[in-house]
Amino acid sequence: MEQDELKDFRQQCERNLKRSVAERMRYGFCYVYKPVLDDAPWRSFDSTAAYRKWCCDNLPKYLGYGEPDSA
Repeated sequence: MEQDELKDFRQQCERNLKRSVAERMRYGFCYVYKPVLDDAPWRSFDSTAAYRKWCCDNLPKYLGYGEPDSA
């Protein structure tokens, strides 16, 4: 890091340490809508195999669920 970047980073850390825990929790997480997963309040499966099959059949690949691609 350049000196200016390092100084700015330190100042940012100091500002963040002055925040309350509630503020850190509020701003520390970024909610991103996940299609299908966020469309129901909850789901229940009889087995892990059933859950994995549901993931493969219903979720977009970019969410990272399902079987890895064979190389």
